[in-house]
Amino acid sequence: MKGFDVEKIRTVVLAGHLGSGKTTFVESILHTTNIKPTKGSVEEKNTTSDYLSEEKEKLNSLSTSVIPVEHNGHKFVFLDIPGNQEFISELHQAIRVVKGAVIVIDGTKGIDIGTEEIINELNDRNIPSIIFINKMDKENIDFPKIINRLKELLGYQVVPFLWPIGEATDFKGYVDLVEMHARVFDGSKTVFEDIPDTLKETIEELRETIIESVAETSEELLDKHFAGETLTQEEIRQGLRKGVLNGDLKPVVIGSAKTDIGTRTILDMIAHFMPAPNDLKPKTGINPKTKETIERKTADNEPFSAHVFKTTVDPFIGSISFLKVFSGSLHNNQEVYIPNINKTLKVGNVSFIRGSEQLPTEVIGPGDIGIVSKIDGLMTGYTLCDPKHPVQFREATFPAPTIYVAVLPKHKRDEDKISSVLNKLNLEDPSFEVKRNSETAQLLIGGQGMSHIKFILEKMKNIYNVDVDILEEKIPYRETIRSAVDAEGRHKKQSGGSGQFGVVNIKFEPLEDKETPLEFDEIIHGGSVPKNYFPAVEKGLQEVMQKGPLAGYPVTGIKATLFDGSYHAVDSNEVSFKQAAALSFKKAYEQASPTLLEPISSVKIICKDDYVGDVMSDVNKKRGTVLGMDPLPNSKQEINAEIPDAEIKRYNIDLKAITQGTGSFSRQFLRYQEVPDHLIEAIIEANKGH
Repeated sequence: MKGFDVEKIRTVVLAGHLGSGKTTFVESILHTTNIKPTKGSVEEKNTTSDYLSEEKEKLNSLSTSVIPVEHNGHKFVFLDIPGNQEFISELHQAIRVVKGAVIVIDGTKGIDIGTEEIINELNDRNIPSIIFINKMDKENIDFPKIINRLKELLGYQVVPFLWPIGEATDFKGYVDLVEMHARVFDGSKTVFEDIPDTLKETIEELRETIIESVAETSEELLDKHFAGETLTQEEIRQGLRKGVLNGDLKPVVIGSAKTDIGTRTILDMIAHFMPAPNDLKPKTGINPKTKETIERKTADNEPFSAHVFKTTVDPFIGSISFLKVFSGSLHNNQEVYIPNINKTLKVGNVSFIRGSEQLPTEVIGPGDIGIVSKIDGLMTGYTLCDPKHPVQFREATFPAPTIYVAVLPKHKRDEDKISSVLNKLNLEDPSFEVKRNSETAQLLIGGQGMSHIKFILEKMKNIYNVDVDILEEKIPYRETIRSAVDAEGRHKKQSGGSGQFGVVNIKFEPLEDKETPLEFDEIIHGGSVPKNYFPAVEKGLQEVMQKGPLAGYPVTGIKATLFDGSYHAVDSNEVSFKQAAALSFKKAYEQASPTLLEPISSVKIICKDDYVGDVMSDVNKKRGTVLGMDPLPNSKQEINAEIPDAEIKRYNIDLKAITQGTGSFSRQFLRYQEVPDHLIEAIIEANKGH
């Protein structure tokens, strides 16, 4: 595939809720640009962008695919991202390397919750966007209602560029409000027609809206418009482009990806109105050695720099890194510097990629997207640059997991293999977490939801032949005491030869700081216990506290003060005093009002104003405490709360149910606090043998 001048490149993310038709739109683009003589379909599992076996099985996108096409002297690089909100990190990654977006909306559903979230996300990040109303040939589409809803969300930014001719099965084309002609689709050909008389009044009103939008892009055009002068067609095009680039306008286009209606026009509008890579601000980074701020313009005469936004791992050929070239060019066998790992190396062959198909090239130019493979240590978020002109771009941040599950290999042969496989998959998707909880002996996977986690486990099975069972995450409780108690520990053993003898008297008290396992002190007078045995006493307590007598959980929040004891000049040793300390602890523990502690998390919940009451009520039901609220844009609130971990193991499922899929949350461990007495017995029973 040949390279293109930066002015002719358009990098665009295809965003839309589950089922909006993004993958079908990609097929329509590939067919319209003559790359595929026959369109694939999601149902037939032969689309270019949904090439993973898991995607074919689920019939929806689960990972970002890159789709480059050529049309009318331009190169378009589309990033088709999953519509499921649990894969939101894919959108965040794509936004870092594209200059514009096409928001695909299912016209039969209108602006559903997921679509609204995507629109707000892109608008908040000021990504120039075109809104594509898909499936206009289906029944029950109220186009004016969709436009009104978009205006409720975005105000007067919303400007229709196309207006439908006909409805449902009678939908046959549209009026192009920019070029002011009608396009009617008759089977395989497009016919240009005059604007239907029945639509002329509506079209005149809409055209006037476009003219007003153009006039507001500059004082010169505004003065000309107020003076009653007619704007030229070129002034209209340039004014619209300026409005789209600065975020003042959100064009609305229509069509049917299934029947290819509108695809060519949408491509032309992306070329005309979406930004080229060098249209917007230069990329900002730092010099990794001097820490000074550096800008890189998207131009061929700038030093080379690029950002890795996606990684895949092939069991046979190794890692494949997807990268966006921000400045300069990347050639075959070029030497590059990776500041993240302070390493200089030579890349092999560079390529473009379309779905799973690699397209050979000799160079990836500025503003373009391509791949490199088999570079050890190169990870998602890393920077590649010219060794003589180093720069490092900010690494991506990913939302913390909201749900964890424990995994257990189904076959014993996979026990040693599972961790390494998960680490390889983690290279592909840094938004999930793998950790082993030493206290509960569980291997945990954390993700943005069960769909996200199941996708990871399906890939593990399909690619690496490692199958697992899913278990619920165990809560790492702690034990502590609530009363102060003195206890003697006496260890005496005689079995011929040297014996064992040690006696300790220890006062045990609860510490206010439950994060400190043990605070050890001594107030020995008269040498009843020699100083050289103090460490053995402390070590004996530390060991016995690893597994509490109440339920087998680690004991924490204890102050132990050694105040008396006795020893034998011959038979006393370190082992004797370790055993005596353990006996003292066990004797005191039963009388010291033992109890359980549970982990508490600080939780930030984001939801719409409409759901605040229900969310707060649910927090209270989960034994949580609401600390306050902060208003956010788009009629949302951030609720700050503290909730026991035991109550939010599956909170993302509960929150989605309460908020109709619009709520999100993050959590961070805060502290341990006492479990209410009425729950202790049930917890002990449920966690026997943990």
